[in-house]
Amino acid sequence: MTETLELEGGRLGYEVSGEGPLVVLAPGMGNDRAAYRFLAPRLTAAGYRVAVTDLRGHGDSTLGWSSYSRTDTAHDLLALIRHLGGPAVIVGHSFSGGAATIAAAREPELVRAVVEIAPFTRPQQPDLGGLVRNPAYRKGMSLLMATGTLRSLGLWKRYLDHAYPGRKPADFAAYLDELGRDLSRPGRMAVISKMGMAAPKDAGAQLAGVRSPALVVMGTADPDWNDPRAEAEGVVAGMPDGIGQVVMIEGAGHYPHAQYPDEVAGAILTFLKERLDG
Repeated sequence: MTETLELEGGRLGYEVSGEGPLVVLAPGMGNDRAAYRFLAPRLTAAGYRVAVTDLRGHGDSTLGWSSYSRTDTAHDLLALIRHLGGPAVIVGHSFSGGAATIAAAREPELVRAVVEIAPFTRPQQPDLGGLVRNPAYRKGMSLLMATGTLRSLGLWKRYLDHAYPGRKPADFAAYLDELGRDLSRPGRMAVISKMGMAAPKDAGAQLAGVRSPALVVMGTADPDWNDPRAEAEGVVAGMPDGIGQVVMIEGAGHYPHAQYPDEVAGAILTFLKERLDG
């Protein structure tokens, strides 16, 4: 059941299921909360109360916000945690991985732990050698840049197809159709463009301030980086010593939580048990 949270500037759509310690799941740009349709039930079955939110300008959240940065998303996540009686574990994918970093650094008393899935948390520079030698990386970067520039739903759906190399969920075609209907509404692709063009400098600047335990989950075949492991390790290296750790999901692209939900859920649950309960 969709619930809403009224904030200054707009309204967030979210849903909650399960009982237990609170976990908040935030999708990446260009995806609504259905991106967690496989992971959320696995976490609730493990004894967690799981809230899945739509980002600004996505799904059941409204348009018309003054800005759409990672800092804004961090503000929204913290507001949702307070509303739901946190603290909480934040799981953020891609764009929201950076937002989770900011939230954890700014209000550590509300963030028990952070899980960043394929996160865009550090400022990025194109890997020129990778663009020459790695066709998957070259195609991914081309589609992302073209989507942001042209605000094209068709190009975004082509990127999503590319970002799920190998294994795709059985409902992938239906998911893309439903997502396409949402993003075809006026103003939605403009939001994706604004998010895509927002460099994660705000998130990278907060890495050294993270005090909550952090897990970075990355697919070995993620086309958004020439070397996904190096990017994941770079995020952890920016945190204080001993705070972060990396788990690589073999064969996964930019959406490991949808391609390999059992493996991602297992990694998250093991991390939470060891770092919060152990």
